[in-house]
Amino acid sequence: MSVSSPSSPGPPPPRSASGVAARAWRDALVAVVAGFVVMAVVAAAGLACAGATGLPGGAFPRVVAAVVVMAAGGSVEVTGGAGFLAQADASLSVLPLSVSLAGALTAGSLFLRPLHNRAVARPGELLARAGPLVVLWLLALTGAALLARHTFGIATGDSPVADLGELLDASPTVGFRAALPATLGCGLLWILGLLLIALLVSRRAPLPARLVRFHTAVRPAAFATVALLLAYVVLGIGVGLVVAATQGHADRTFAVILLGLPNLAWFGLTLGFGGAWEGKVEGPFGLPMPQLLDEVLRRPDLSRVDVASLAQRDSRAWWLVAVAAVLLLGTGFLAAVRSPAGVRAWQHALHLGVALALATLMVCLLAGVQARFGLSLLGIGDVGGLGGTVELRPVLWRNVGLALVWGALAGFLGALLARPVHRRGLVEKPPAATGK
Repeated sequence: MSVSSPSSPGPPPPRSASGVAARAWRDALVAVVAGFVVMAVVAAAGLACAGATGLPGGAFPRVVAAVVVMAAGGSVEVTGGAGFLAQADASLSVLPLSVSLAGALTAGSLFLRPLHNRAVARPGELLARAGPLVVLWLLALTGAALLARHTFGIATGDSPVADLGELLDASPTVGFRAALPATLGCGLLWILGLLLIALLVSRRAPLPARLVRFHTAVRPAAFATVALLLAYVVLGIGVGLVVAATQGHADRTFAVILLGLPNLAWFGLTLGFGGAWEGKVEGPFGLPMPQLLDEVLRRPDLSRVDVASLAQRDSRAWWLVAVAAVLLLGTGFLAAVRSPAGVRAWQHALHLGVALALATLMVCLLAGVQARFGLSLLGIGDVGGLGGTVELRPVLWRNVGLALVWGALAGFLGALLARPVHRRGLVEKPPAATGK
């Protein structure tokens, strides 16, 4: 009979449920604070480059809060008027995806950090990790929404509204405010979508046991598709820096990079594989966009935007097709390399085609723009010089359908290119032993 030494170490004591819960809340707090701080910094830098620091009435922090709210999926309403003299008809629907992406990468990576290096996790454990983060995210979003409201006066010059406003002391105003119920509803979908994508993309994050069998079909294609989107953003940053250094107006270029670069970069991805968008720009107002795109959209009727229409004004637009072809082929190769060797080429094609189609659907839903402002005098007509419209919406089924085709082709060709590469699941048989 053996007797264990009293000094021999035993198994570590199990952690208490309260300790695990406290750690989950702590990690969630770090992820939420870091995510909102990063979004606020990026939004403030972009707005400063756009010249928003000079807004009257100390409005700059409130405008930053409004941009953060929109970036986190919230809704900001535009209001205005001048009593019974004039009424503002305004709407704004645009997502500053640079700010959104910065917050998503920060919060998503911090959410995944405590979960790494395990293959399987109980559903209750994942919910215990996600629940505190969702609650704290919505609380932080509520605080930003309460701050995101301000009213500005409108300089009307020598218009009839100015004359009547001076007579009746009713100057036109325009303002913005976050719609709290819509902000919380859309913000909930935003953070849940982020956590789902983070779990789908990360190869080291655990999954519930029943979902592990979907790992091969989902994660390599999801990771490669996200890598494609990020590659376009990095490429856009490089182009933006070159434009800022060579063509002047560096402040406006940096404003676009810090506020809406993915809007343009992913728009270019859809055009590169043959997609199309429709839109128009009217009036003195506009959104930061390349001059070429602004020229195509400034027509009386709705304009179709694709590579052919852009190439009519600048033949360099055809480079979008070449870039898309090269990066999509690289995406297919990356997805195949990260997959087990037993996955067949047609399966790679199916997986990547579906992943790219879903990613394109997300881009089409997020990157569209709709903004309008009009000031009518006594409810009749628009006051000259104070109205404007910016609209850009996807041709949805064309974009998603072509993404499915291009993704399938890239997945199939990538699988063929990856065959010589040693991958997980590929085991070489040792040579047979020979006897004398």
